[in-house]
Amino acid sequence: MDLEAKKKALRMINYGLYLMTCKDGEKIDARTVSWVTQMSFEPPLVTVGVHKESDMVNLVRDKKSFAISVLGNEQKAIGGAFFKNCEVDGNKINGYETKEGTTGNPIFLDTPGYFECELFKVVETDGDHILILGKVVDAGVNNEMPSLILKETGWNYGG
Repeated sequence: MDLEAKKKALRMINYGLYLMTCKDGEKIDARTVSWVTQMSFEPPLVTVGVHKESDMVNLVRDKKSFAISVLGNEQKAIGGAFFKNCEVDGNKINGYETKEGTTGNPIFLDTPGYFECELFKVVETDGDHILILGKVVDAGVNNEMPSLILKETGWNYGG
């Protein structure tokens, strides 16, 4: 296989950018994720690809829920702020204001929308990421801003 062609071809898949959050007691994690998709209408299920070594994996397993805040097309800076560890100050994570969702997980206030999920299943893989499946139990729309697409940021992830 031509490895460069493989990388380029796989990077042609369009990905949105999202903030995944989970809070269990005093433990909070928030990460920028891009491998998110809806996979079922009924029940409403979404999948999220998460690196196996991420703190998020065990936190979601323990809490059995998570939230996804959708980033808008003008929110590249917010997405970039969550490639590092979380700094929590009151209701702010890495300087961005949140509210507690119905699942108890943080929801970012300035993003176009969000959805909250109960953990449905974790699918282990032989790869470096696992698949977290969540059943959507709540959602909200803050504004109608178009979603941020990974390709538009100039960043690369995958391939």
